[in-house]
Order: sequence, then C-alpha cells, then structure tokens
Amino acid sequence: MLDAAQNPAPTPPMGWNSWDAYGLTIDEADYRANTTVLAGLKQYGWTYSVIDEGWYMENPNGEHLADKKYLLDGNGILIPVESRFPSSAGGAGFKPLADWVHAQGLKFGIHILRGIPKQAVEKNLPIAGTKFHATDAADLKSPCGWDEGNWGIADNEAGQAYYDSMLKRYAGWGLDYIKVDCVSDHPYRPTEIRQIAEAIKKTGRPIVLSLSPGPTQIEHATEVAKYAQMWRITNDHWDGWTLPSKPEWGEFPFSLKDEFDRIAKWAPYVKPGSWPDADMLPWGSLTPHPGWGEPRQSGLTQEEEKTELVLWSISRSPLIFGGNLTKLDDFTRSLLSNEEVLEINQKARVSGPALMPYSPVSWRAWFARTGGAHPKTYLAVFNLTEDAAKWDVSWTDFHLAEKEHAVYDILNKKHIAPAKALNTGLIPPHGCVLFRVE
Repeated sequence: MLDAAQNPAPTPPMGWNSWDAYGLTIDEADYRANTTVLAGLKQYGWTYSVIDEGWYMENPNGEHLADKKYLLDGNGILIPVESRFPSSAGGAGFKPLADWVHAQGLKFGIHILRGIPKQAVEKNLPIAGTKFHATDAADLKSPCGWDEGNWGIADNEAGQAYYDSMLKRYAGWGLDYIKVDCVSDHPYRPTEIRQIAEAIKKTGRPIVLSLSPGPTQIEHATEVAKYAQMWRITNDHWDGWTLPSKPEWGEFPFSLKDEFDRIAKWAPYVKPGSWPDADMLPWGSLTPHPGWGEPRQSGLTQEEEKTELVLWSISRSPLIFGGNLTKLDDFTRSLLSNEEVLEINQKARVSGPALMPYSPVSWRAWFARTGGAHPKTYLAVFNLTEDAAKWDVSWTDFHLAEKEHAVYDILNKKHIAPAKALNTGLIPPHGCVLFRVE
C-alpha cells in the first residue's frame, strides 16, 4: 500500500514489546523505565518501543470484559487510562508519551485488537466526522474467538470510516508502529487487514503494520505482504526448546525447536518491507506479569538464546525483545549488543537454508549475504540434538565455489584456516556456530 519512499520498514524492525514481561499490566512508569534502557541500545538498531495489549483497561487483572473496564472516547476509539498513563490526562492520549519516546531517538508503538469495542456498539456511538454510527460498522458475526472485547468490522463504507477515524487519531499521537491482533489467523480477516492498511495510508504517516497472531497461512503470503510490513508465522513463541501444548491450543505455545522449519518455509517471502515474523525474543527476566505463565527467568539456556539470536538474524526476522529491560543481565545485554550478528539481520540482501539433504532432526544450516561493493557471506549451523556434535558441510551447500575457504568464527572470535569443507567444530546441544567467509 505504501510506495518505496513511504516504506516504513526497509529493514526488519527491531525493538522492545511489553507483552513477555508485563502482559496486560504495563503502565507509564514501567514503560518509561524500559524505554530509557532501550535508548541506551539504539546504537545497535533497537528502535521501536511498543506498548502491548491492555493500555485502555482500567483494571487489566479483571476476569471478564466488564471487570476490565475499557476506556473509549465519544467516538468509540480506545484511549489510554489516565491512572495508568498520567501523561494522557486532558484528552492528550499517547501524544505526550510518544513525543518523549521520539526525544530519546526512538519510535513509538501500540497494540490493538482488530474490530470495534463492544461498548461502542452497545451505545451506538457516532463515528468521528461521518454520518455513521458504531452499529453501521460492526460485524457481529466476526468477533475475536479468543478475546471478548470487540466485534469485527464490516467490509463497508462505515467500517472503513471507523478504521480511518481510529488511525487518524493514533497517527496524531505520533504513532510509528501498530500491532494488530486476531487478524492474521484464527481467524484470518483479509478485509480488515486491507481496511487498516488503507486507513494508515490516508494518515500520510509511515506506520509499520504488524499482524498477529500466527500461524499466517503460506497461501496468504502475497496478500499480507501487499498490506503489512510484518506478520506472525507462528502462534505465540515462548521460552522453551520444546513446550507442552494441548490439541485445543493448536500450536500454542510455539517452541524454539519448531521455529527452524517454519522459518525456512517462509524464506522465499522475505524482502524489503515484507518480513515474516518469528515472534518476540523471550529472554532474561520475564517479570513481573508475563503474558503467559508465572513470573520467571527465561526458560531458554544461554546456548538456546544464542541460537535464537543467530537464527532470527540470519533469516532476517524482525527482532523484538520481550524481556524486562530494567532487569537486563550481562549475558542478555551481550546478545542485544552483538553488532556483527545484528548487522546480518539489517544488512543481508539474500538469505536462506543451505542446500544439503540434512537429517530432519539433527541439524540445520543457513547462509546470508550482504549487498554493496564489498558483500559479506555468513554461514550458520545449528545443533538440534541433545548431545554435542560436529559436522563437515560442503561449501557448495552454502552456494560457495568448490574450493578452499577461510572463515572467521564470530561467536568465538577466532580465525579458521582455509579448508576443503566447513568444519563446524564441536557444537553444544541446542547451540550453533556462525562464520563469516574471509
């Protein structure tokens, strides 16, 4: 929907989102504290600071919709609760907070559920600047199946008018990123995706549109790429190599081990402005109120966190950190500030799985190349087993000439002499190696 000059995501978006640490409960004080830490990481590319679901709830811990107490303006648009976000007082909305974020050199984002609040429909509130009311815009046959707050939006003039009015207001706050939930799968709502993208275009402001949850179906790849800059390719990803689930949960929660083949499946659709999203990075402190499970330190080991960083980076997934930045430990900080790994994510122009007939369970390999006059080639090998292991991989599997190549081991910071094949060395269980071809 945006032309090249307006494309808000020429590289994979990088930033922080409140969900993995705060769930529905984030308030202004905690948001500012995390954003202040994020500002100290902006030199590495971490840019977006995103408030996830619940900022419009007076009581986010309420069990039912009526208990949560959504706050709406007179035109049925969700607005921040003043007791949780004091700078929104007097009808200012998130503009003062967004202005502060921009002053830190960062960009401001929020989460919404697609649709129109049920409260707006019950009161039949007018849609700003139009002859329409909420009942004209609502699609009562398409609520979100797992969230009781909204009705869907009808594919009609009134529905477009409602989204236009919403995005006009949010753009006026200084919005740079909007994550829209319950729209890319269970159910897939292409009409609402199109309406939201059209509403963003009308604002004239380059706003990243992120679609959630996954798994977005591969047959919808071309359509979602036409309207959004990133879309989830899995259900919610959490902090485990493998994770228990129930049939009624679908693929929730989605584990790290399951990400390898899912990301590979979407590799052909990665391009500037269109980023299949493997979901947030649940590292470090997942406290005080994570969006799933009990408050905890991430269940991923350090080797698994390194693997996740390398896999997301070399596949060019968006990098959205989910842990509590105010409790950032030294190891997690080292991942967030690993310049060369992050540079692969931001500067690669070609990437994909290596071309070997690998075993379905033991290992995976990826390559990436940057552009420009002096391109760099990167190679990664991942150990999916429970034991330390090593492999010899043909250079041709990485699309390299069949001759001796020297490499630099990025994670262990050492040069490796030219050889007829890539010798990975011993890789820890669930670990990885990452090389730059010299």
